[in-house]
Parts: sequence; structure tokens; C-alpha cells
Amino acid sequence: MIKVVIAGGGTAGWLAACGMSTRLGGLLDITLVESDAIGTIGVGEATIPPMRNFHRIMNIDEQAFMRATQATFKLGIVFDNWGDAGDSYIHSFGEIGQRSWMAEFHEFWLEARSQGFGGSLEDYCLELKAAKAGKFATVLGEARLNFAFHLDATRYATFLRQLSETAGVRRVEGKISEVRQHPETGDLQALLLENGELIEGDLFIDCTGFRALLIGDALKVGYEDWSHWLASDRAIAVQTEATEPPPPYTRSIAHASAWQWRIPLQSRVGNGIVYSSRFLSDDEAQHTLLSNLTGETRTEPRLLKFGTGRRRQAWHKNCVALGLSSGFLEPLESTSIHLVMTGIFRLIRLFPFGEDKDSLVHRFNEETRVEMESVRDFIILHYKQTKRTDSDFWNAYRTMDIPDSLAHRIDIFKNNAYVWSDDATLFRIASWVQVMMGQGLEPHEYHRAGKLMSTEALRQSLREIRNSIDKTVQQLPTHQEFIERYCAVPSGS
Repeated sequence: MIKVVIAGGGTAGWLAACGMSTRLGGLLDITLVESDAIGTIGVGEATIPPMRNFHRIMNIDEQAFMRATQATFKLGIVFDNWGDAGDSYIHSFGEIGQRSWMAEFHEFWLEARSQGFGGSLEDYCLELKAAKAGKFATVLGEARLNFAFHLDATRYATFLRQLSETAGVRRVEGKISEVRQHPETGDLQALLLENGELIEGDLFIDCTGFRALLIGDALKVGYEDWSHWLASDRAIAVQTEATEPPPPYTRSIAHASAWQWRIPLQSRVGNGIVYSSRFLSDDEAQHTLLSNLTGETRTEPRLLKFGTGRRRQAWHKNCVALGLSSGFLEPLESTSIHLVMTGIFRLIRLFPFGEDKDSLVHRFNEETRVEMESVRDFIILHYKQTKRTDSDFWNAYRTMDIPDSLAHRIDIFKNNAYVWSDDATLFRIASWVQVMMGQGLEPHEYHRAGKLMSTEALRQSLREIRNSIDKTVQQLPTHQEFIERYCAVPSGS
């Protein structure tokens, strides 16, 4: 059997262990090395809908997972003060209106608006309207909502560990003191622990976080710095008591020189502030965060330092980096756990069972690069597409040069309302439209497919979509009611 060694636990390590043991367990001997003395980041509590696909493929019971992690449902993200101070919009997980092969729905809506009817674009998305109403159900009749989760990341790692160990993964407690390499090829051979135990392997997965002990320290794979586009390099996290039933969305609140997250779980709220040390001191950031909390704090504020960018090669020699060791993008769109999961899927599909693995390594690295750059562009869009002029922080972002790939997306939407999605793009057409228009990017022109319909036919079509959505939202239970029926954590847990 092929010996796979996972260095590091936490969410990334135990996701890798769970994924590999569930799908390839009969072919692999999997060992995970972690130390209880080394803390994990463990603050990434919001997710995106593809997580459900991972769970389905890994045979993870959704209700058991939600109870174990005190999870709630997520229909999108509310963005406050991003386009301008006082503005608010929702990036939801739903489709907008009905798809058409010739033109996207928002272009039909733009035609209706030009004729003086159609209401708000928000009226045509079920998930968005349900989020605003605080309503939720996984299924209601023929309506199936597209959703994700808010979860306790530390509890999630524990849940995954139990599944992995049941599937045969061996956990070894200990700190890594030395990474041993082949003297000629440079391939990794073994991890020497402080207690003298030697863990040998054929393939190593680096889940050691920002330390990147294997891919960075041992193999010297460089890091591509993206801080000239995404300047934030610090975050402070704190937990608070819940003061109200959890809404089915994450909140992202922009301040003068930072942004704040608010993530509702069943028993508490996760909070944090993301900022750049170029524009805000740690003390100022902590003061801003603590001044904008609801509920009493349950933990001491925790400072995290990071560098935005990606490892130039996520797979080098016989080492694959997952999670923070492979790169980092700030949690504005809750992509961290998703990127670990896609890395695991990619590794399972491209697993090196033969001697010649160079083409597999190249494919893995290319797909990882394209995916990371696509997510990077989407996050940069939020900063670039702002009208705020109230601080050096926003002025720097508003006036900065951006990647050509994003500049092209913005230009073609601004001039023609055109948006596209492809295999390399994580975020769908509706996501790009909601963020662009939510932050005030109005297209000058659009496809005139709507003119092929009579005014009354267009009006009636839009009315039927709105009425159907409104009827469904009215019938949905509240988010809290559904949680109590579906996955409430037992009292005292």
C-alpha cells in the first residue's frame, strides 16, 4: 500500500484524512501527525454551497454534521458600506430570474427597467428574498434552496477526525523536529518527531498552516505575493454571546479602514476584523471591532497575521500543500474551506499510482493556479469597485491597478452587461452580477433580447417570477424554526 503522511491537523488536515480514507482508503496507508501543543487558526466559520457536494461524496450525514458543529444555514452574505458608506446589498447563493441561452436574466430586467417597470433585481432571487425575511428550508415543494453553512471550525475538525479514525487513519501525536529528504532526489522520506519517532511515507500532504514546514521550509517552494492587490495582512477574531435568533446569512461590514465579519452559529456569534497594518494599527483595529459587537464577549481577542498570495507550486516532488500552506485569500467570500476541498478532489483524481507523475503534478499545479487567481479576482472586485473616498485605505484600493483578467471582466460588464462563467470560475454569473451591481457598477449597454418580447409579455413574465418567489418565501418557516426541527444542538451540549 502507498504510505500517505499528512503533516498537521486542523480543518485542512482532517479534511484531507477524511477525503482520502473515504474514497481511496483501500489503497492507502494514511497517517496524520499533529500536536495538541500547536494551536490551529480555527476561525473560518462560514462556507459556500459546494461544501455540500464534498459531504455528499464523502457520505457525511448533514444533520449529524450540523449538530456536531453547532451549525446554522447560510444563504449568502450581506455587504454593508462596501459600494459607499450607507449602502447595503446581498450576494446570495441563488440564481437570478430564469436563464436564457441568448442573454442573461439581468439583461431582460435592464430592458424592463428602461421601460419603467420590473422593480428591484433583488426581487428575482429566492435565496436573497428568503435571507432578507429570515426564512429557510432545505426544500419546499419544488423549490430547492442553494445554501451553505456557518460552523464551529474546531468542532468540525474533531468531527472529521472521528470519521477518519473510524475509516482507518492513524493519528500520531507529536511535534515535527526534522523533515528528512532523499540526498539525491530531494524527495521527502520521513518526519522525525521530537520524541524520536520516525514517520516514513511515499506521499506527504502539508497541512502545517502558514508555517509550511514541508513545502516551504524543506522544499523551498516560493510564494507569490498578492499584497499589492489585497493589502490586508492582519485579522482579530473574537466570539460573542448570541443576542437574537441567527439570521441565515453572514454579514460583512466595511469600516473606514477595515472590514468586519459577523457569523451566527446556534449558540454564539463569530466576529472578526480584517485590516492592513499599513493603514490601521492593531490597537485601532481591536477598538473598532470591540466597539461594533452585539453581545458579551466569550473569548479574548485573538490576533492573526497573514500574507495574501499563493505557493508557486502547490505540488512539488512528493509533497502536496493544502490549506494555508498552499496560499491564503482573506475570508471575504468564505472560500478557505472550499479551496481545501477542491484540492482534495484534485489530488484524488490525479493520485500518483505510477512512477511517472510529472504530468499529474503539472496538471494539479495548473488547475490550482487558475482556481486561486479566479477567486483572487472576485475578492479584488469588492475593493476596486467602491465609491468610498473617506480614507487612505479606500482611496488606495479604488485607484489601484488590478489584474488584466479582472479589468477585462469589469470593462465588458460596464460597457455591455456581459458576464460569463467557465470551468475555471468558482463564482457563477449571478454572483458577479450581484456584486458588480450591488456596488454601483451600472452597465451602459446590454443585450436587447428583451425587445423581442412585447412590453406586456415581458411585464407578465417578470411578474410571474416575482409572485412565485414571494409565495414560496411566505410559506417558508423561519430559520430558527427550521434549525430546531432539523439540527438543533441538545440543551447542555
